Amino acid sequence: MVPLLRVMDHPRQPSQVKVGVLDDSHINAASAGNGEFYVTRGLLEKANDEHLSGVLAHELSHDDLGHVAKAQRLGAGLSIGMVILDQIIPGAGSLAPIAGQLIINKYTQREEYQADAHGAELLQRAGSSKQVMIDTLTWLTQTEGTSGGGFFATHPATGDRIQALQRAK
Repeated sequence: MVPLLRVMDHPRQPSQVKVGVLDDSHINAASAGNGEFYVTRGLLEKANDEHLSGVLAHELSHDDLGHVAKAQRLGAGLSIGMVILDQIIPGAGSLAPIAGQLIINKYTQREEYQADAHGAELLQRAGSSKQVMIDTLTWLTQTEGTSGGGFFATHPATGDRIQALQRAK
């Protein structure tokens, strides 16, 4: 993880990073922003070093690109918008949460593609290759099954993510 920290657009010192381990058998990881990350026991038990590097590069990318802070601002803005809409059109507030969730899902799907691409770039800067990210996503599909994507999903389909990385220069 330390080589990836050094090559970020906004590098962090190891002392600025906190990693928590969640007791869950599924393979997963998350960035909570501000250098705080979570990985599951399942990821640590099942991933080899290359796959772990790919997952960490993806999560570090969310942090490096400020995705958590942007999502928080978007959520706050949507909440305010829902209140105003309900004042203008009484009853519209009951539909607004559904619309807001669809907007957030589309936003987070775009961020997943960005984190994949930036993660591949971080891996290259650290002396590895973007193929690590492609192999990691392929391994995730083989191990945990496919992510279907779709209108209501927060993540794009894993196959689409792999294709996007393969098309990138």
